[in-house]
Amino acid sequence: MSDQPKVIALVHDFLAMLANERGSSPHTLRAYERELRAFAEYLVKTFGPDVAIQRIEHQHIRAYLGTLYEHGLSKASAARALAAIRSWFKWMARMRHVEQSPAALVATPKLPKHLPRVPTIEQMNRAVDGVTEDSAAWPERDRLIFELLYGCGIRNAELVGIDLKDIHWANEAILVRGKGRKERYVPLGDAAAQALRAYLPLREARLQKAGKQREALLLNAKLRGNGRLTTRSVGRIVKLLAIANGLPAEVHPHTLRHAFGTHMLEEGADLRAIQELLGHERLSTTQRYTQLTVGQVAEVYDRTHPRAK
Repeated sequence: MSDQPKVIALVHDFLAMLANERGSSPHTLRAYERELRAFAEYLVKTFGPDVAIQRIEHQHIRAYLGTLYEHGLSKASAARALAAIRSWFKWMARMRHVEQSPAALVATPKLPKHLPRVPTIEQMNRAVDGVTEDSAAWPERDRLIFELLYGCGIRNAELVGIDLKDIHWANEAILVRGKGRKERYVPLGDAAAQALRAYLPLREARLQKAGKQREALLLNAKLRGNGRLTTRSVGRIVKLLAIANGLPAEVHPHTLRHAFGTHMLEEGADLRAIQELLGHERLSTTQRYTQLTVGQVAEVYDRTHPRAK
């Protein structure tokens, strides 16, 4: 480890900080490691193993992004790489490894603005109601998955992390653990509570038959390992049920989260309340998750603006 170039060591130090101080998820750590290791290796290849990080200027970062384009990477991929490099240099500036961040002078590649394709309320209701024995391996569990993702707006990782003890019936709420290990309570709606009551006895029966005890709320059908359902399995379940019930093939767990925020906004919920429910640190993130059609904007204008009356 001591023989490695200094820039590689600085990447490892940054990743350690993300893991230990910020509690970043394994997925986030893998993404940062991939982007920063590639950039560090580019610096070593370009300037040699003894490259001093203080020598790196904004044009060197631009040149690196140019190599990504030459290798056929998209603007979105280059933007992800730049975001990681910016975070790294920002940390290095804070730790006095560099005086200031050269990455701050590099413009983010302009990306086409894509609003997430969100199923309508009617489509979502049909999909949830369509989770039956004909379309699902374990319909009670899979219906609960839909009810929690769409009914509570939680992330896939938050969903699979729920333990039985996190269900607070008295308060009609669920404790979920979000990004950076932040905890929040989300309301347990009537439909989700009903799905939960239908699932729990079957969950208990499977465990008793296998002579096992498990903390996880959502179990894999064969109780493999610790019994906990994985995010990959949830993604597969959501996609299969979405297709079976007439939703687009690209629907995934995050689509249901988008739908939660969008439909709440359509029904008149306050944006800050939606921010709280989704567990967003910034309101700007919530605004990206929600979308209003031109017709809805016009309707709000006609109803509320004095000059429209």
